[in-house]
Amino acid sequence: MILSISGVLLLGFIIFLFTRKDGLKFSHALVCALFGFYLAGTAIAPSIKAGGASLAGLLGGIKF
Repeated sequence: MILSISGVLLLGFIIFLFTRKDGLKFSHALVCALFGFYLAGTAIAPSIKAGGASLAGLLGGIKF
């Protein structure tokens, strides 16, 4: 649950930066968000979630 919330916050922050700095229009960000909601309801959603968890585990295992 914590990973999901932090992932949503991170992606939201990236969209905000793209909107403010790189010229991403608000309508494009809205389409991206709607696409994400619709994608979450498809059969591929568990694979995406597993891939995200695997990536988080990989990044969490890196020692600096």
